[in-house]
Amino acid sequence: MTTQMTPGSGVGSRIPGAFSGTALRTDFPVFDRPTGTGKRLVYLDAAASAPKPRRVIETIADAYGHHYANVHRGIYELSEDATARFEAARATVARFVGAASPREIVFARNATEAINLVAYSWGRANLRAGDRMLTTQLEHHANIVPWQQLCREVGATLDYVSITDDGRLDPDDLRAHLANGPKLVAVAGVSNALGTINPLTEIVRLAHEAGALVLVDAAQSAPHMPTDVAALGCDFLALSGHKMLGPSGIGVLWARRELLEAMPPFMTGGSMIIKVTLDGAEWNEVPYKFEAGTPAIVEAIGLGEAINYLTDLGMDAVREHERYLFEQAWAALREIPGVRLLGPDDPAIHAGVISFVLDGIHPHDVATVFDSEGVAVRAGHHCAQPVMQRYDIPATTRASFYVYNDTDDVEALASAIRACQNLFS
Repeated sequence: MTTQMTPGSGVGSRIPGAFSGTALRTDFPVFDRPTGTGKRLVYLDAAASAPKPRRVIETIADAYGHHYANVHRGIYELSEDATARFEAARATVARFVGAASPREIVFARNATEAINLVAYSWGRANLRAGDRMLTTQLEHHANIVPWQQLCREVGATLDYVSITDDGRLDPDDLRAHLANGPKLVAVAGVSNALGTINPLTEIVRLAHEAGALVLVDAAQSAPHMPTDVAALGCDFLALSGHKMLGPSGIGVLWARRELLEAMPPFMTGGSMIIKVTLDGAEWNEVPYKFEAGTPAIVEAIGLGEAINYLTDLGMDAVREHERYLFEQAWAALREIPGVRLLGPDDPAIHAGVISFVLDGIHPHDVATVFDSEGVAVRAGHHCAQPVMQRYDIPATTRASFYVYNDTDDVEALASAIRACQNLFS
């Protein structure tokens, strides 16, 4: 892969074929902010939420300052301008995920709401007592609890694919559960708790052969690697804007158009109707049928600009950059006594997320010490308590990399671990 020019001048990178995370930091105002300790900010919590580039912040401010009005129904210039920008963002998302049409893109508040939309709309229309559906023990709670609620409500059974000792989905267990004929398989592209990259293409193929539809939770995969729903062959895909350099309050559901056409509305009210009488209502066409009320107009525009930023970097380059950082961090942490690393050690199936436990030190204490070193990480169960139960631990410390990180951040992570161990020795 050739070196790509980037918004932050990605020339001179120490990571072959990608870009310089150090150079990209100039694009992110958060790194101008001094920490309370006077040390530079080492932000390693992208898996929770990512900082915003200046151009995304400026796009949001400009939209509110010069282009804001309600969309779709105004027949004056300002409203038509806002509508054009809002729908351009939808088209940008469609291109980013490889959708056949922008009409397959439904805006939601986040990936969680997008998954709930499928559970309430498709699920309650298609799942019946005695049916089965399948998810995995590796999932974020947002891809477990909606299905638990759905199955309890309709009398269906929810099964879980088990996890191997090194943090992969057990392929034999997957096939055994698929043999039971689930109606839907819901699976994450990347585990937020372990960083495991799931073999989605194979899972989708096997699920379809078993007669199941497939929903992909792409909250952790779409920001970090190429996403192509046509190549995956999945039926639904959910993502969140705030994890991919965009604003909070905006997420996306992609679904095959014929599925959206057949699904009943998730919420009702303004915008999602064509006609209302005292006797009933007629629904709008997709995707508007699923976008009741005034949408997150500026948030969608901001997401579109965040996607433009990532597209300028190149998603292949983003993946290569994070893979290199993972390899460096995994090798460095493996050499430190008392560090237990979780998840697969194969960089081909491990995203830029490292979850670990320090012997004798609670992860919350680890994160507190790290903060005094200027290193921001996440500690806890990561909304993935079944994963913690699988490994018989209450929590982990999680470091997650993104485009603005570089090898100096890997060094800072290792140094913070040693500082923590020295404090508690």
